Amino acid sequence: MAPANERVAPAGFAALAVKFGERQRSPHWLLVKEHQVREGADTAHPPRRTLFVLNVPPYCGADSLSRLFARCGHVQSVEVCEKPTPGEKKEKHTSKFFNRKSATGFQVAYVVFRKPAGVQAAKALSQEGPLLISTESHPVKTGISKWIDSYAASVVDPEELRAEVDAYMQDYDKKIAEEEAKAAKEEGIPDEEGWVKVTRKGRKPGLPRTEAANLRVLEKEKQKRARKELLNFYAWQHRETKREHIAQLRKKFEEDKQRIALMRAQRKFRPY
Repeated sequence: MAPANERVAPAGFAALAVKFGERQRSPHWLLVKEHQVREGADTAHPPRRTLFVLNVPPYCGADSLSRLFARCGHVQSVEVCEKPTPGEKKEKHTSKFFNRKSATGFQVAYVVFRKPAGVQAAKALSQEGPLLISTESHPVKTGISKWIDSYAASVVDPEELRAEVDAYMQDYDKKIAEEEAKAAKEEGIPDEEGWVKVTRKGRKPGLPRTEAANLRVLEKEKQKRARKELLNFYAWQHRETKREHIAQLRKKFEEDKQRIALMRAQRKFRPY
């Protein structure tokens, strides 16, 4: 049986004890092992140099993991994600305003070292005492200070946002221009099987939208709205007609009740 201060890790994993700070009594356990995949299958996480980490708490980010494992060797990169990924290289999104996600639960991480020896040294940390995530030199903010930073980060600077949007649109326009140039270059040229790619700019290219065309589109939209309003008006009129008919039926029913009551009083009511 393992001692009380040790944890039995699943097969293939090593258990690393970490603490948030000095005052924390019970350690938290990170499960680590060497990330093993086929050669060339995982381009973002190279084999023999990647450490796969499970049970990463939300307050332990990429910077904290990089600092924890820096004693094992030079850390080339750290990727923290919600669940294991295929490892394909993706386009990095460095946006400050878009696609931002905050950690809501325990996560997994991939720590890539410059040399394979870093992975073995990281696994050997299971024999040492608990590692500290938050230290005096590198504190991890929590509580009020963390909320204040989160609120400050949520305030958008209009100039920064405009600069980022302009840069994105420039890249997008450049990409579209390159695709159009490539399509124009390959237009009319058969491929290996003899097929010719037909694009939108074939026999009848799309006409540019002029001011007259814009006016026609606006007029059609106006006609659609008017037709919709007319249908709604007819529906309202139909509902009013039904209400009036029901009111007349109720009025006639009350009159018939009064007439029958009068006939009964005069003993002239003979239903059969």
